[in-house]
Amino acid sequence: MKQHTTKGLKAVAFLSLMILASCIPQKKILYFQDKEKEKEEQTEFVNPMTEDYLVQPGDNLFVRVRSIDEDAYSFDEARLTTNYYTEAGIYLNSYSVTDSGYIEFPLIGEVMVINKTIFEIEQGLQERVDEYLKNTTVIVKLVNFRISMLGEFRNPGKYLVYQDNITIFQAIAMAGDLTDFAKRNEMVLIRQTDKGSKMHRIDLNDKNILKSDYFYLMPNDIVYAGPIKGKQFVFSTFPYGLIISLITLGVVLYTAVQP
Repeated sequence: MKQHTTKGLKAVAFLSLMILASCIPQKKILYFQDKEKEKEEQTEFVNPMTEDYLVQPGDNLFVRVRSIDEDAYSFDEARLTTNYYTEAGIYLNSYSVTDSGYIEFPLIGEVMVINKTIFEIEQGLQERVDEYLKNTTVIVKLVNFRISMLGEFRNPGKYLVYQDNITIFQAIAMAGDLTDFAKRNEMVLIRQTDKGSKMHRIDLNDKNILKSDYFYLMPNDIVYAGPIKGKQFVFSTFPYGLIISLITLGVVLYTAVQP
């Protein structure tokens, strides 16, 4: 009987070690770690925002002209539809940038917008509109500020951003945070450039991400979170304690009935 008990205990110990080995180390899921082991913990980081996005062909711009003069509405009111406040409505009421870099604005005609910031476009349109009407305010917004969150996110998908800028952590929050299986120290950021797509590696475990050039996302950025190795052998919601207890009880009962 002693021999059976010893074998049973060894089996329990082995299974316990296997389960513990499958757990994800806390070090791999913590954000903002101090990897440089500084003598004094750094709590302030300088991270100026990246340069404003330059409008490219294929982009869509939402333009409104506000004025106390009713004639100002002849510029853009005819384009507005009843679904103005929906994503599809905003898109349909926007102005598409042609391959040549222009938008076709009512009464004014072609307006060059390629490689200009939203502010520059807004100022340029304001000057053109002022030639026709006074006391107006021109509002320009980029419609297609979209980001894609792929991989080990709780809610992966494509997200439309209704603000001028967004940080990578705000984007992660929009996607419901990363799962425990995400490889946080080797995230991939794919960014569009005038020469094509460029891939960047990001380490979210390192707190120096706060001063990284990729802390702020740009329109059409793709963020990919790959899985850790051996994900298929790890179950974050698996009832480890219950299983160990049942195995232990089974071993005890088995050894108790042995001669």
